[in-house]
Amino acid sequence: MTSIFQILMLLLNIVYFIVIAHVIMSWLINFQVLNLRQPLVAQIWDGLNRLLEPIYSRVRRILPPMGGLDLAPLVVLIGVAVARIVLVNNAAAFY
Repeated sequence: MTSIFQILMLLLNIVYFIVIAHVIMSWLINFQVLNLRQPLVAQIWDGLNRLLEPIYSRVRRILPPMGGLDLAPLVVLIGVAVARIVLVNNAAAFY
């Protein structure tokens, strides 16, 4: 059971870092530090969007329109943090 706990924590860590990378990359693109005309940047951006858009779209359905402000990544990060807390607090059940 310890391995299941560790795998779940690893998956939550991966999701956390992918969301953070997506947020940072979106800022860099919006401030024109990165250019989407570069093939590598475009491929990474497209890959991150394909990974995260199914999660973001479900969150966006729940959130009210905020006038151009996308809070879906923040909600996903809070969800990951809550899932970590629940797993750690119930870790005794895995042992």
